[in-house]
Amino acid sequence: MSSEQLRLTTGEKARIALLVARMAKRGLADDRQSGGRVDQSDLQRRVERIENQARKRAAQPRTSKNGK
Repeated sequence: MSSEQLRLTTGEKARIALLVARMAKRGLADDRQSGGRVDQSDLQRRVERIENQARKRAAQPRTSKNGK
C-alpha cells in the first residue's frame, strides 16, 4: 500500500475488521505441522475491494449539499 492514508468510513472499518478476524480464525484452524495450506485469497480480495472503493470515493470531487 502507498504511504497515503485511506479515509475509511466506520462501516468499511468494521467490514475489514471482520474479514481480518476471519483470516486469523482460518490461520488458527490450519494444522501446525505444515502451515500455509489454508487459502485466504478470497478474504484478501474482499479487503482489497473495500480499499479500492475508498480510493475511488476519495478521488471523486467533493460536492456540497447546499449547492454552493
